[in-house]
Amino acid sequence: MQIFTELNKNPDLSLALGYFDGVHKGHQKVIKTAVQFARQNGNRSAVITFKDHPCCFFRGVCPKYILTGEDRLKHIEALGIDYVYILDFNAKLCMLSAGDYLKNILIDNFSPKSISTGFNHYFGSKKSGGVDLLTKMQSQYGYKYFEVPPQKLLNDTISSTEIRKLLSEGNIKNANEMLGYNFTISGEVVKGQQLGRKIGFRTANLMYPPELIDLPFGVYSVVLHYNGKNYKGITNFGIRPTVSNNYQCSLETHILDFDKDIYGEEISVEFLKMIRAEKKFDSIHELKEQISKDIRQI
Repeated sequence: MQIFTELNKNPDLSLALGYFDGVHKGHQKVIKTAVQFARQNGNRSAVITFKDHPCCFFRGVCPKYILTGEDRLKHIEALGIDYVYILDFNAKLCMLSAGDYLKNILIDNFSPKSISTGFNHYFGSKKSGGVDLLTKMQSQYGYKYFEVPPQKLLNDTISSTEIRKLLSEGNIKNANEMLGYNFTISGEVVKGQQLGRKIGFRTANLMYPPELIDLPFGVYSVVLHYNGKNYKGITNFGIRPTVSNNYQCSLETHILDFDKDIYGEEISVEFLKMIRAEKKFDSIHELKEQISKDIRQI
């Protein structure tokens, strides 16, 4: 997959439009539609997206994301896209009318064979363009338009907003089902205060990406990926009130049946289920007993 941060002339593409935070099942359907059309018609596919969510420009505050920028690209690439265009959402771009955006940005640069979006995709100044305009203009500009309808989990429409809500409530199971994969934190193992080692439960510590949606402070059943292998684990995300009073947030994972020093190594932690909320225990002994119970539970 080739990544561009500026527009260029790249004709005859099948385009998928959207910000795609989370690359959830609805987003996957939009992107797969573009990929499938391209493969059936002998052309290439591209995602047209933005570096930051448009809300960052309009409201001055970015939403909490589901994926880091790097992980968002990994998920898009896994769907078979040939190109990704990551544009800056700036004043010049947002002032374009929907018609000008379609003509000057999409048609003039890409001469698309097809365009795919979700049912609620909008573009142009004041969100003046969307499904209706893309449908109306396909014969004039010679592309085929695909509107992907709402994707459902039970009776709920899958959306990034709903997934953020589920994650913030600790409903990991439903969030994962909407995503189509497990919510994951990846990074380099860093040195903590080594308190887990002192109480008999060594942990691998990660920095929680500040741009991501915050999970509730608590204990989670996880799968940890390291060096091509999977391990069961138990993760505490919070401020460790029993053993620390500095109120610094940490993400600590005790890996079952594992006893290696992996400081500086890259790992990924997939969240499966919230076991319980974080709490302050009256003693280290009580904390150790609870951790043992948590491990038996997973």
